[in-house]
Parts: sequence; structure tokens; C-alpha cells
Amino acid sequence: MAIQKIVLNWKEGVHFESEGPGGNVLIDGSQAVGGQDKGLRPKALMLSALAGCSGIDIASLFKKMRVTVDTFSIDVEAELTEEHPKFYHKVWVTFNFYGTDLDQKKIEKAVNLSVDRYCGVMEMFRQFATIETKIKYLSN
Repeated sequence: MAIQKIVLNWKEGVHFESEGPGGNVLIDGSQAVGGQDKGLRPKALMLSALAGCSGIDIASLFKKMRVTVDTFSIDVEAELTEEHPKFYHKVWVTFNFYGTDLDQKKIEKAVNLSVDRYCGVMEMFRQFATIETKIKYLSN
């Protein structure tokens, strides 16, 4: 079983720095709780992790599948519950692929492999949220 570890260091107020494998991330609360906009909010980090996990999968699959795109981005939107503790219960993930002559069949296969099989963060989100995904093909 693989163990992962991060260390969270308090900077000031509600500002922290998280040190983990591969780098550091700044975290801060909203101004309503004393934050100063010096870092991402913890829940936003969760959405970033979801997009990052799937993005890494897709980029790796594109290399193996010899898929060419000019670039791609992933938009993640989520709705919080009304009651405390507030958590994401609905999540929408949009995969945006840019280029000309995009191989939509291979792109769809890579996205589906990430969403359905490889992305562990996606699977974690499924434990508490409904997730909807869509793919957009855009020319530059």
C-alpha cells in the first residue's frame, strides 16, 4: 500500500503552505474568515486536483495514442450543499480541445479512460458527488 504525505506549515492568519511530493502550494481562506487572498481555498484545491489528475491521464494517453492537439484545458465547476459541513454534491467537468483536424474518436477514448478507469481523484469525487462530463472541440 502506497503512503503519501504532505506537511502543512502555518504562515500567518489563515494562510498556509502545503509541501508535498513535487512542490508546494499556498492555501488561504476567504476574507470572511480572515484570509488575504494569498493562496487557493481548500475546496478549490480539490477541484484543481480533479482537473490535474484527469489532465495528466489524458496527456499521457495522447502520447501513447499519438494524438495531436494544439492544446487542451479542463474547466471544473461545482455546487456546494447548503448545510454545514458544505461539500460539493454536483460537479461539471468540461474537456476543451483546441486544434484543426482533431481525432475526436481517439480524444474521446482518452477522456473516457481517464474518467472511467484511471483518475483516482475522479473516483474519490464519485463517493460524494454526481459528476457530469462533456467534451468540446474548438479551433484556434
